[in-house]
Amino acid sequence: MIKSRYIFLSIAACAIISLSSCNSDTPTADIQSTPSTASSTAQVTETTTHSGHGGKAKININSAILSELDKFEAKLGVPALSNKIQASRPYANPEDLVSKKVINQQQFDQIKDMVTVQEVVLTGEAKDVDYMTKLGLMKGHLLVAKELLDQNQPKQAEPHIGHPVEEIYVDVEEQLNERNVKEFKSNLVGLTDLVKSNPKDAKIKTNFTTSVQAVDSAIAALPAEQRSKPEFVLQVINSLLDSANSEYGAAIANGKITAPIEYQDSRGFVAYSQELYKSIFSQMAQENAEEHKAIDTALVELVKVWPTAIPPTQAVKTPEDVTKLVKTIEENTQKVISKTNTKAQN
Repeated sequence: MIKSRYIFLSIAACAIISLSSCNSDTPTADIQSTPSTASSTAQVTETTTHSGHGGKAKININSAILSELDKFEAKLGVPALSNKIQASRPYANPEDLVSKKVINQQQFDQIKDMVTVQEVVLTGEAKDVDYMTKLGLMKGHLLVAKELLDQNQPKQAEPHIGHPVEEIYVDVEEQLNERNVKEFKSNLVGLTDLVKSNPKDAKIKTNFTTSVQAVDSAIAALPAEQRSKPEFVLQVINSLLDSANSEYGAAIANGKITAPIEYQDSRGFVAYSQELYKSIFSQMAQENAEEHKAIDTALVELVKVWPTAIPPTQAVKTPEDVTKLVKTIEENTQKVISKTNTKAQN
């Protein structure tokens, strides 16, 4: 299926789900007051406080891709709600979801604290986290696509090769240009077209490798020192897992996996999160032993949720189980960030 070309990532002021208030030293995002239409290319979030949680990010219903809109679908249990929200754009205000009969008032009341139509301009570290997260989502898509291609499942691999172009590239393109990263959209488009037209072509393997290397080069545009800092990497992991959590919630209905693409998307995001954590594993074990143990244990349990790229009929864990594991990682990420900020102040 064709998804929106724009992406929302849940990066609030401290780039984690608001299980506790963000530290005042954390870089913030500048919120614009004008509504964002579907043609906006700006990153969208909001750093308001609600329900006792500080820094909880909101979802822009004008520009979020389906994987972000899936959070509403998972919360309300309304099949295909993500597509319906997307089809009814643009929205002048959140209440348009009701006036346009996308959902009813009772349903809106359940999600109103999650909805926005405002734009934001990310700055400082938050912008870097956003950048690496978007590229991390690309990596996740490609990781699961590679698994499916290796299992001779080109039709299932096809959407995951296409998603980096259809969903993400246009939203990260401005940052790529700012960071002087060589254009690689054409590589991704060419690979997508090749898989669609001739899935047995021997060139696919070479083109796939080239595409992955291009994403890796874009990630390398960030300073190596920054990419090696646990507090930075953990923020990226949190954002990836937030997307994985919403995708998984949208994939499950009555204990069964009813949306294979969403299941596979979430598998890829978790796989890349685990890969990222390995890069800071030793540092975390030495400097944050308690938090490391909790995060590592939760990641190991998370990986078990996706036993294979081709989904089993029955879900291994409920969406609530997955949410609990993700929150454990987020809580311990906040502890690491708080300890780092305290050390910097002393």
